[in-house]
Amino acid sequence: MRTEANSESPYGGPSVPKRPAGAPRFGRDDEFNALAAMYDGATHGRAGSAVLVGEFGMGKTALLEALSEYARRTAFAVVIAKGSGLETHLSGGVTRQLSDGLTRALGGAPLKSPLEERPRTEHDQTAALEGFLHLVREVAGRGPLLLAVDDIHLADAWSMRCLAYIRYRVTEYPVLIVLTSILGQTLTGEVSLLELAGCSPTIIKLAGLGVEETARLIASKSMTFTGKAVDCREATGGNPFLLNNLLARLAPGADVHTVGSPAVGEVLRARLRVYPAAAQLVRAVAILGEDAGFDRIAALAGVDERVAVEGVDTLVRLRLLTNTGVPAFTYSFVRHSVLQDIPLATRAVSHARAAKLLADADVPGKRVAAHLLEAHTISTPWGIDILRNTAWAAVFEGEEELAVRCLKRALTERMSPGKRVATTLQLSHAEYRIDPGTAMARVREAVGYIDTHRIATHTAMMMLLCLCSGTDNQLAVSAASLITARVSSGGPEATWPLQCMIYLAETGNSLTPAPLFSEDWTPGPDAEPELRRTHAALLALEVLRRGESAAEAVRHLSDALSDDQGQLFEQPYFFTLVTATLADEPALTDRLCRLLDSTDEPFDYHLRKGSMAALARGIALQSEGKLLRASVYYESLLRLFDERRATSACPIAVLAVAHLAEVYTDLGRPDEAETLLDGIDFDGTEQLFQHNYLLYARGKLRVATGDTQAGLEDLLDCGRRLERHGLAFPSFAAWRPLAVRAALILDRTELAVMLADADTTAADRWDTPRARGSAMAALALTREDEEAERLLHKAAELLETSPARLQLATTLAELGAARARRGHTEQAAADLRRAVELSTHCGARPLTRRASEELHTIQMTTKDTAHGLTRQEGRIAMMAARGLTNREIAETLHLTRRTVELHLSGAYRKLGITGRAELAAALTA
Repeated sequence: MRTEANSESPYGGPSVPKRPAGAPRFGRDDEFNALAAMYDGATHGRAGSAVLVGEFGMGKTALLEALSEYARRTAFAVVIAKGSGLETHLSGGVTRQLSDGLTRALGGAPLKSPLEERPRTEHDQTAALEGFLHLVREVAGRGPLLLAVDDIHLADAWSMRCLAYIRYRVTEYPVLIVLTSILGQTLTGEVSLLELAGCSPTIIKLAGLGVEETARLIASKSMTFTGKAVDCREATGGNPFLLNNLLARLAPGADVHTVGSPAVGEVLRARLRVYPAAAQLVRAVAILGEDAGFDRIAALAGVDERVAVEGVDTLVRLRLLTNTGVPAFTYSFVRHSVLQDIPLATRAVSHARAAKLLADADVPGKRVAAHLLEAHTISTPWGIDILRNTAWAAVFEGEEELAVRCLKRALTERMSPGKRVATTLQLSHAEYRIDPGTAMARVREAVGYIDTHRIATHTAMMMLLCLCSGTDNQLAVSAASLITARVSSGGPEATWPLQCMIYLAETGNSLTPAPLFSEDWTPGPDAEPELRRTHAALLALEVLRRGESAAEAVRHLSDALSDDQGQLFEQPYFFTLVTATLADEPALTDRLCRLLDSTDEPFDYHLRKGSMAALARGIALQSEGKLLRASVYYESLLRLFDERRATSACPIAVLAVAHLAEVYTDLGRPDEAETLLDGIDFDGTEQLFQHNYLLYARGKLRVATGDTQAGLEDLLDCGRRLERHGLAFPSFAAWRPLAVRAALILDRTELAVMLADADTTAADRWDTPRARGSAMAALALTREDEEAERLLHKAAELLETSPARLQLATTLAELGAARARRGHTEQAAADLRRAVELSTHCGARPLTRRASEELHTIQMTTKDTAHGLTRQEGRIAMMAARGLTNREIAETLHLTRRTVELHLSGAYRKLGITGRAELAAALTA
């Protein structure tokens, strides 16, 4: 039992050498050295004790073996016993191992001893304990003794009592007692761990390997995973046993946090048998994951909640579970190992039960669906709707593969023909994002399931209502067209509602010209009132698209809104919202908003109940010039879309962004407008019809901030796209009046005249005060002073009869400036004061500032300068004399180029000169 050495200790053994080669590797140096330092005391006759504690698999046994080898090298007698779960209830099992080792150390053969089992009488117990003590002292009297028990927590009660008995009776002997135990293990029975090891033993807790040591361990086994040291340590806590098993199971490219080992699960299951219900609870926690509440764990494990609480407490102390409010595995590798140890059929049943528990507790559907996907061999017809709703959300959150898995799982259940058609079409939508060809084949498969006209029509309409983005809308229209062909044998009454929906979808979300709505598509005399209202709304829409009479559009829309109920207005189609507003009919707009407020949840995933009403109210308020109130509605909508990450995907979101950017520009908050537009993926929205309004809003912002050329390009691009779409209505996005002003600033007079004439023609055809007044004001800017003043005056009169307060303020500001140029200062001042009042009420600070400056100039220039010029004429003349071009002067003074030209002409006339070359001399004369 001893090795030879060069120098002797006081007890005949050699002095303690340096740490030998072969000591434990990978981060156990500190622990080993702390224990080795205790050997010196033992060799000098001082007894000591130490306890190694750590999680299962942390390397306690390996470290104890290294210490034993070290002890043998230093001439210690080494006696080691090992606790076993199979012997925990066998009295004297560990003591017999120790007594056998001690007897061998004395050179004798092991003999039967009363220490094998607990004696019956107290006298015999005392004799047995004294015999064991004598044996220990006899061995220690010959030299240092290492007395160790591995896994002391598994030792029997009598053996523990024997160890406790000798602990305080060998303090003057060279005895080193080392025990190992599982971290968190509570010793039960009559002896505690402190009584075994003394009141102040050296406690050494084995922690997991660090990242560096983990990397070294990985490198010693394989170079393939050396870059995954951090993930491997996180998944196992640096536990050497777990690390080795993880590396054995890890495949190249695999996600470390999803790997498990059934062998580890089996070992864990065997070790947990000694704890009541622990194995069942561990399985329940593994199955439930993030939803592992105590009540659900107990229900899934099939135990009383009190038992579950006590069991979880034990598992937390054993460091298998985290010490948190919701029990969870400390290491992901252990959880997946437990799952892989569960037979597939049992696991599927457990996931199905977990899904039902969570569904009954109203847990979010995505987490319920995760269990339903795992329960793929178990029939769960109650979960079909959960799977479909989860898939619906997943598509719009960019998780198409999850959506496909959910829908394929749903289709394994028994369901009605109508639900199978709808689910198959929903699957085609998810697949469309991945493989359009497969998706269209899936549509044809769905059409094959149709057995009634009602199912076909309802399903196609739901698809049209739900799929709103550009590419999705194309799929919806294609599917609806196939279904229409399938049900055409049912006659017009069967196909007409579906044809209406296809028309709306192509009109609202397509970039290609939508088919004209024919009045031949008329409901029959026995048609439902709802169908007739829908027909009226479509007629109003078609009148608006063609830009024909607003009065006719209002008449049709009044018929559509004749009842307080109507399914049409649950649909998120832009034109049905704004027809009343664009026709300057506030009463109809208010009726529409109230109707939208009363409808059910929208079919569109991106929307919530009230979203469409908020948009309609925002548009109505903006059209009346109530900018701040309109911005509140738009901002609330965008918060919703931002939460759903749909700001660049949903047409309604894009429209809200564009309107809010326009409002911010009018409010004098260009930085906020720019930030808003910078957050939009213009390339991604280009497939949406609403992209036109986005271009208009950006063009308006650019012109307002001095980037006139880029702004004009945006406005013209908006116009070209609207023309390709077949939209002749002049005021959907009032791009022409703004483009006229931009063209004049850039000295593109011919373009300005052409745009103004075209807008006037369109406005006359639509024939509302707003449209005609705005077009006439833009036309006035392209004319000479006298005609300009006349046109602006008439435009102001028209706008006075409309709700368009901001357009009226703009026109009055331009009218005041025109009258001031012609010397009509009193009338000009009155116009400008009204412009200031209206723009202030609207919150349009840039317009207020400009009108105020014009008014101040008039007030300060009622007297001529020394040269007979007004102050404005003198200022412009001085800038021209210094060499500034008309465009530079216009941009500096926030005037149009035409205004600058008119002021210069007046200055030339008063100074008696013919042109710019004579200005400098005339002004200094």
